[in-house]
Order: sequence, then structure tokens, then C-alpha cells
Amino acid sequence: MGHTDSEIENKLKKIKLLLLDVDGVLTDGSIIYNDNSEETKVFNVKDGLGIRLLMEAGINVCVVTGRSSKALYHRCENLGITMLFDGVRDKAAMLDIISEQTDVSSEETAFIGDDLPDLPLMKIIGLSIAVADSHEAVLKKACMVTSANGGAGAVREVCEAILKAQGLWYKIPLVAEWLNG
Repeated sequence: MGHTDSEIENKLKKIKLLLLDVDGVLTDGSIIYNDNSEETKVFNVKDGLGIRLLMEAGINVCVVTGRSSKALYHRCENLGITMLFDGVRDKAAMLDIISEQTDVSSEETAFIGDDLPDLPLMKIIGLSIAVADSHEAVLKKACMVTSANGGAGAVREVCEAILKAQGLWYKIPLVAEWLNG
């Protein structure tokens, strides 16, 4: 969409809630079934640390996805994500519910997506973000595009960008300890 770095920085400063798609964002989009027909997913540990640091800094994280899987429930539980909306056909329709539950406006909300079902939500959110390997239409709509692909550190990249824009990165005790220790 041609946003300048300063416009993106100003939007990042306002973010109080990060919404995440799953397949293609938290994962590389692969769906794996084992011999028992159970679905498994591969998540990136760097994304997980980024999410934890974001939440530690007081920024809410919520998952909004069109599919359901036990693997996703386990991952969210492991990360401490309590807001999970799965099996969602119309992600944009969820925004009012999420805003009401979190008391965060759409302008203070960012969403990371990658494919066509994400477009309606991207059009009404404060900061729309696409992972690098997103569908062409999503890349065009996004205010910000990550350098990393989905499932390969894109979420971590966004988490760090939010924390740094808000001056919170070095205020997280573990980050300060790891970088200065």
C-alpha cells in the first residue's frame, strides 16, 4: 500500500493487541497428517518467544483462524494465549467481539495475515501486516510486510517491531539481562 516507515512506526506505537492467523503465519502453511489421521503443525520457537515477550510487556495476543486443531490449542496453552477463536469463517466479524473483550479499539489492533480470507479483517484494522510469502492481494493491502515468511520468524519480527516502537524492548527484564548480561 506504500506506507512510509514513519507511518508504520506511528501505527506500531499505538498497538495494544496483536491478532494472529495460524496457517501460513504461525506455521509455514503445511498441514501434516500422521498414520492415525491426526493433524500436526510445526511452530517456530522464535515466534513463540516474541509472543511471550509481547505479552510480558502488556500487549494482548489473540489467535483468529479459520481452521481448528488440537495442536493449535496445545501451542496457545504453552504460550499463555487465552484468546483463541478457531473455525472462524468471517474474521472481520470477530473484531467487535474481540474489541469488547479486550477493551482495545480497532485502531490499536494489528493483524498478521497471509491469504485471501484475511483481507476483510485487514481492511478494518489499525495495522495490517502480511508475511513475506503472502498471496499477492494480501501483500498489496498490507501496511507492513515482514521480511520473514510465515512460520519462519515473521511473528517474532512483528513482536520486536512493536516493542521497539513503543520503547518497551529494553524494559523487559529478560531482554535487558540477555542483551546486557
